[in-house]
Amino acid sequence: MSPQPVTPRLVGDRLDDVIGACEAIGRYVGDERLPEDLVHDAVRMRLVEIGEAVRVLPSTVTASEPDIPWSRVSDLGDRLTRRYFDTTRAVVFGTAHTDVPHLADAARRLRATRP
Repeated sequence: MSPQPVTPRLVGDRLDDVIGACEAIGRYVGDERLPEDLVHDAVRMRLVEIGEAVRVLPSTVTASEPDIPWSRVSDLGDRLTRRYFDTTRAVVFGTAHTDVPHLADAARRLRATRP
């Protein structure tokens, strides 16, 4: 039996990934019952996911949201993957609390323009 062909992900799918990851991060940091170590690990993984999704978004799409530093979002995902050892908790939690809500809003606006 041959493997199923991989269907390319559409821009809308990538934006859905970003939105879903941002919403998950909001739930993690908003739940005070969760241990901080667990939240840190979960947020880092979701930031990696966001970085990967953003990395393949066409600049023609992201250009309509110039207030978001799209290349820095992608770079953060890469940094958390490859240089995880020099990324502080303050960066991870600061990003989660400050930047992720703005990114989620921008991704929702972009998603609203896609089929």
